[in-house]
Amino acid sequence: MTETRRRIFLMRHGEVAYFDGSGQPVDPEAVSLTREGEEQARAARDALALVSFDRVITSGLRRTVETARIVSESAEPEGWPELRELEGGRLGDIPDDELEEAFVGVFRGVVPETTRFLGGETIGSLLDRVVPALERLLADEGWDTALLVLHGAINRTILSFALTGERTFLGNLEQAPGCINVLDVGPGWIVRAVNLAPYDLVHAGGRSTTMERYLEQYLPYRKESR
Repeated sequence: MTETRRRIFLMRHGEVAYFDGSGQPVDPEAVSLTREGEEQARAARDALALVSFDRVITSGLRRTVETARIVSESAEPEGWPELRELEGGRLGDIPDDELEEAFVGVFRGVVPETTRFLGGETIGSLLDRVVPALERLLADEGWDTALLVLHGAINRTILSFALTGERTFLGNLEQAPGCINVLDVGPGWIVRAVNLAPYDLVHAGGRSTTMERYLEQYLPYRKESR
């Protein structure tokens, strides 16, 4: 039975800067890895040095492709647009008294499908595209070990499906930049590791979530623009 299991190394891309020095948002589809993000990707590469990947899959967005090319230098990454990050709306349209909930509320507990991320895409829409893509990958029997370099919300969707076997979004599965999750599949799912950050194994670097840090970066610009 164990010989039939395949393995997925599910990563989040390395650190990027979604806000400039003043806190002004930048185009999330165009951002590149920061120097820290490149170091995080290299740490993941070193941790996975003895692993051979049959497939390397990204969302096609620049930050995932850059991370994948550092982690696995020998394989050209595939781009799956349906695995792009959960899409937010216009931050300026979010009322001040709803801003904190818009940033962090979608990543708390079991999140209803009607919940919108930053006033944009719903969790239901996210599930509509990610779950079929995952099932399509699993239906292909031509690989044994795959590297998926994706995004925080996408990884939560895949982990939630692996843990529950259902169309569910568990928001509090934190995903640090450059982290690695280890999943085995067939028969069923085995979740072996979650949010493993090779550059900070015990997460001693802080206790804020990614979205809490992004909110802190944005608030100075928000106050100045009002």
